[in-house]
Amino acid sequence: MRRRRWPGRVRVPLAWRTAPRAALSSPLVVLVTAATALLTCFLATATPLHTAATAGAAIAGRAESVCQDQYGPFFNARSLTPSEAALVADTVRTRAPEHGFGRPVVGLYTPVGAADFGDETYRFRLAYRDGGVDDLDLLRGTRASGLWLGSELADAENIPLGTRGHGGALPPTTGVYRDLRLPAPGPWCSARDMAITNRLVDHIETGAIVFATDRDTFDRAAAHFDRLERAVVGFRMPPPSTLAEAQDRAARARALIADVDADLRARGYADLVHGSVPFQRSIELANRAETNVGLSILPLAILAVLVGCAGAGTLAVQWYQRRHAGIRLLSSRGYGPGALGLLALAELGLPVTLGGMAGILSARVLLPGYGPPGELAPAAFWTAAACGVGALMLALALVAAVVAVRAHREFQLGRAATRGARRRLAAHLPWELATAAVAWAGWLRLAEYGGTSRFGDPLPQVHPLALTYPVAVVLTVGIVVARLTFLVLRFSHRARLWSRPALQLAIRRLAGARAAVVGVLVIAMLAVGTLAVGTGVAEGQRSALANKTGMYVGAESSVDVERTVGTGETALPEGARTGTSLVGRFNSTAGGATVAVVDPETFVDAAWTATSDDTRIRELLKRISEPAGGALPAISTGPSDAAPPTVAGLPPLDVTARLDSFPLLGSEPGFVVSRAALTDEQLTEIPQWTVLSSGPLHELTTAFSDAGLVHPNAESRGDVLDALPFHVVEWTFSFVTLLGIVLAVVAVLILVVAVETRRRQNALAATLLTRMGMRPSALLRSQLAELAAIGGLATVAGLVSGVTVAAVSVRQFDPVRWLAPVPELPDLAGLIATVAGVSTVVVLLTALLAVRSARTAVPAELLRA
Repeated sequence: MRRRRWPGRVRVPLAWRTAPRAALSSPLVVLVTAATALLTCFLATATPLHTAATAGAAIAGRAESVCQDQYGPFFNARSLTPSEAALVADTVRTRAPEHGFGRPVVGLYTPVGAADFGDETYRFRLAYRDGGVDDLDLLRGTRASGLWLGSELADAENIPLGTRGHGGALPPTTGVYRDLRLPAPGPWCSARDMAITNRLVDHIETGAIVFATDRDTFDRAAAHFDRLERAVVGFRMPPPSTLAEAQDRAARARALIADVDADLRARGYADLVHGSVPFQRSIELANRAETNVGLSILPLAILAVLVGCAGAGTLAVQWYQRRHAGIRLLSSRGYGPGALGLLALAELGLPVTLGGMAGILSARVLLPGYGPPGELAPAAFWTAAACGVGALMLALALVAAVVAVRAHREFQLGRAATRGARRRLAAHLPWELATAAVAWAGWLRLAEYGGTSRFGDPLPQVHPLALTYPVAVVLTVGIVVARLTFLVLRFSHRARLWSRPALQLAIRRLAGARAAVVGVLVIAMLAVGTLAVGTGVAEGQRSALANKTGMYVGAESSVDVERTVGTGETALPEGARTGTSLVGRFNSTAGGATVAVVDPETFVDAAWTATSDDTRIRELLKRISEPAGGALPAISTGPSDAAPPTVAGLPPLDVTARLDSFPLLGSEPGFVVSRAALTDEQLTEIPQWTVLSSGPLHELTTAFSDAGLVHPNAESRGDVLDALPFHVVEWTFSFVTLLGIVLAVVAVLILVVAVETRRRQNALAATLLTRMGMRPSALLRSQLAELAAIGGLATVAGLVSGVTVAAVSVRQFDPVRWLAPVPELPDLAGLIATVAGVSTVVVLLTALLAVRSARTAVPAELLRA
């Protein structure tokens, strides 16, 4: 008996070998298949990327809340001897490399003492920090070993270089530096109470700050003090760029603190130094922001990915119908459902794979455009890519499984009755009740948010369930509309509109494809609704943060100044004369209302008036600049209609106009009067003066520092509020907007696939209708009526529900509702016009495609139909 030889290679049947080339016979299907896979994998990859970028953006945003030398471990010791300070520094320096930290920066500060410099005795504090002189601005002198005096003391008392204070006991003066002022420069942030002379609080002992250029000089000069007031040890390092990096650094910092504490305890110095990780709170807030954003976008992202996978399944159904004759032939030759599923995969697998890989890469490349401005951890992209590959594998498996199941039912089991039963069960499940329950739970969380928030840092972040409320409402409305549409189409056979055959035929086609119509309607309406919600809430939150901070500060930046500057006795410094305005303030004795005195010539150009009409404010300020009848005209601000108070030193106030809010006053009760209506004597009665500036804060403070003028309470729009709660909402709904765009594209693709799937049926019907005398224009009108019904209903219902829920919830997402102005729904006219225009174009092009495919069908297709 001859042995059968094992073949050298496996012979693949012709149909499977030529399947990739056979796909090119329908380029439209190939493009739609690739696009569907691209969008599906794009969303699956973009969701974890967006979440990871949220953490990076939160870390970057919180970095400014911590001083530059406090991004790692920070050690603070009070009231200790120089030897104890040296022990602390040496212990930290020894242990730091074991935990991945470099050389520490040691700062030493003495109590305030007295010493003579020349002929006078002055109070001073001696200070030293490793490399500290590099962070000072040397005005004259050299970097030679010695002491540096501040310019205020040296210039006011004409203290020459080389002076040896305290009767020659102190090292010589080798330099004069520019005095540090509040707000503290970055390198001196953590030591601002030690390195900056106190000019504001009288009961805190202070003096001129004298810096030692090196440690030996400091030790010799500090020998005149019994103890040091403070010793600090920190590390100069850049802020962490990702949450993972910050968490790793915090863990190493805690381990270093524990080791230093153990070493000092072993030497008998328990509780000598306090170690802390100041950035730990920012890490917790960033982690919460990442969790809130991730949990809020995850359900909708999963739904969108499943919709994309359902699109892949629809493509498999379309392929099955288009290749039905060949599938029947292969089945008759003994090929099973699994082999037929692999045949579909062989033909559609390459477009799906290429589209999926393109979606994964595009999600990473386009992240700066749709995601928060944060850095990604090294492993974040690979995690996201794994999610994208998982979605790709699911889409490929669906293509094969759908074809295999349909072949199994048709050729092995026949038409299964259970299939219709399962469909009816799924259609009758009350999905809208589940989504409505989620919406209601989110609304309850949202109602609890923001009402009890108070000015501070940090502000509470919104609950992730509250973030899902708007989308849950839109989804609920979409399901309800789809269910009603399904019922209407079910009874559409009662319609008798044969006098308008195009419309009657459109209704019958919609009724014949109820399931497909409902699916496209839900996806399209969800797309339009989420697009409107995401755009409205994200832009509303963005503008709310800008307007609230601008209204609170009064301008881009502001500083308080001395009364002589406000009255004009002391001129504004050269760098603060352009884009600035002086505002006086004092509280009245009645009702706690604040009276603001503004300059009508410069106020509007400097103040934050983004929420007001500049022209109207100019007119009102001009009107109150001309007193009449002995009264002082004023503008009332805030909700109160109370009578104007009597202010000592001013004439009676006569309210001539009213505004809901005003820069620097907000929406609190207040009155605005014009500086031009006051005399010089009356201006001297105003206790507080503030300079508003349209420029950045550092330019404003530098101008006053250079002029030697006191400027406390410096504020900038970017620093007065904890912006993270605003950003969490903005980032969440920016991704919702992206999901809306992607879902809209998916809805268009599914619509095109549905038209292509019914191509033979449409061709046969069109042929019969034209034979019966219907004109091509009537056929086009019929297709337009059918598609416009779907597109129009989805557009109108989606826009109405999306805009309405955005208008209702945009105020609820405000974390500081007590601070004016109240967030308002932005102008969405452009979005509405764009959505309506795109919907019209899609309906028109799809109708033209349907008519063209019907009129260009070959006779063989008509016979097979």
